[in-house]
Amino acid sequence: MGKYFGTDGFRGEANINLTADHAYKVGRFLGWYFGEKKRREGSSEEARIVIGKDTRRSSYMFEYSLIAGLVASGADAYMLHVTTTPSVAYVARVDEFDCGIMISASHNPYFDNGIKLINGQGEKMDEETIDLVEQYIDGSVTVFGETLTEVPFATRDRIGRTVDYVSGRNRYIGYLISLGLYSFKNKRVALDCANGAAWNIAKAVFDALGAHTYVINADPDGFNINTDCGSTHIEGLQKYVVEHNCDVGFAYDGDTDRCLCVDETGAVVDGDHIMYIYGKHMHDKGQLMSNTVVTTIMSNFGLFRALEEAGINYAKTAVGDKYVYEYMVENNCAFGGEQSGHIIFRNYASTGDGILTSLKMMEVMCAKKKTLHQLASELTIYPQTLMNVRVHDKAAARGDADVQAAVQAVADKLGDTGRVIVRESGTEPVIRVMVEAESQAECNELCQSIVKVIREKGHAV
Repeated sequence: MGKYFGTDGFRGEANINLTADHAYKVGRFLGWYFGEKKRREGSSEEARIVIGKDTRRSSYMFEYSLIAGLVASGADAYMLHVTTTPSVAYVARVDEFDCGIMISASHNPYFDNGIKLINGQGEKMDEETIDLVEQYIDGSVTVFGETLTEVPFATRDRIGRTVDYVSGRNRYIGYLISLGLYSFKNKRVALDCANGAAWNIAKAVFDALGAHTYVINADPDGFNINTDCGSTHIEGLQKYVVEHNCDVGFAYDGDTDRCLCVDETGAVVDGDHIMYIYGKHMHDKGQLMSNTVVTTIMSNFGLFRALEEAGINYAKTAVGDKYVYEYMVENNCAFGGEQSGHIIFRNYASTGDGILTSLKMMEVMCAKKKTLHQLASELTIYPQTLMNVRVHDKAAARGDADVQAAVQAVADKLGDTGRVIVRESGTEPVIRVMVEAESQAECNELCQSIVKVIREKGHAV
C-alpha cells in the first residue's frame, strides 16, 4: 500500500484527508501521463478517461475536480454519472479507454469518499502508476527520465473536453441482461440497493429477466448511502424477504462491487456460501478452471472443509479482492472472492460485481431447481467473531509486543480446533480481530481478550 492509495483506492473523509485539491492533482497527472505515453508511442490522439461516481454528496465535488484536472492536461473525460464500480471497469475495457476512475468509498459512511483507479483492461491500476500519482500529489514526480514539480497544461486545441457517456452505462446494463441464462418468471426477488450506485441499475436487470422485483433503499439523497441498509446492514432485507414472501434477496454496498444474499427463510448467505455454491456448480459442469476456488485468509474453516469434500482445491490470498484477482490471473483460475461478498467471475468481469453475483446465484437456483436455503445448507459454517477496533496507528497497534502476546495466547489455546487472525484494514484506520472456534461463546471470549489489550495499551481511538 502507498501513502494515499490502499488496497481499494485513495479513501478518506471528504475535505479532511481526501480533498478536492487531491482529486484535481490526480486528474492533472493522469490526463497528462496517458496523453504523454501516447505521444511517445507515436500517436497524436488525446487520452480518453471514463469516470463514474456513487451517490454521496461529495462525489459531485470530486467528479468536477478530477475532470478539471483531466481536461486541463489535455485528456477527454467521459462521464458515466452515477454508476457502479464494475460498470466503470467494463466500459474501460470494452471501449478501450486509457483508464477509468470511480469515485466511491464503497461500504463506508456518506462523509467518506474515495478515488479508485482502473486500468485499460478493467483491472485495478498497477502499483507503478499509482506510485507516480502519489509522487505528483506530494509535489515532485520522476517520470520518463525527468523530475517534474508540475506537469504541462494543455493549451489551445489541445485542451480536453467532457463527453456525456451515459450510453456506456446502458450498454453495461444490456451486458448483464445478456448473461441471464434462465427466465426469472414467477421468482420474487428483493434487492437492497444501499441508497447507492445500484439504485438505477439493478431493478432494470431483474425486470428484464422476468422477475417480480421488489426494491428497498433505492432513494439516495446524498447522505443515506449505506445508512442502516445494504450489505453492511442486512437486517432490513432479512425482514423484508420474510414479510413479503420473496424467494431470495440480494444486498449490495455503496458502489455495488459486493453482494450478500438472503435466502427464503431470512438467513444470510455470505461470500463463503456463494463461493461454495457457485464453485461446486462450476466443478459439477467441468468448468472450474484449475479446479480451484480462490479465497482469502478470512474465509471460514467450513468453506475449506466443504471444498475438500467436494474434490475442489482452494487457494488463500491476503485480504482484498485485488489479491484474489492477481492470484487468479497468475494461476489460471476463473472464480474466487471474499467472505464479505466481493466475488469475481473472471470469465465475465475483471472486478467484483454485486449484480453479476446475484445473477449467478439465480442461475444455480434455476439450474438445480433448488431454493437458496437448500443450496446453502450443504455448507457448515464454523462459529466466528470479527471485531473492528478503530486505532490511532494500525502498524503500532498490531506490532505492540503485548498485543502480539495476547494473539499468541489465543492461538495456543485454540490449537487445531480454531484460528485467530489480526490484521490491518486496507481502507480504514482499523485493526480487525477474527477468531474461529468450536463455539460462539469461545469465539467472543477470545476475541474480546485481544481487543481488551489493544484498548488497555491506548491504541484505540
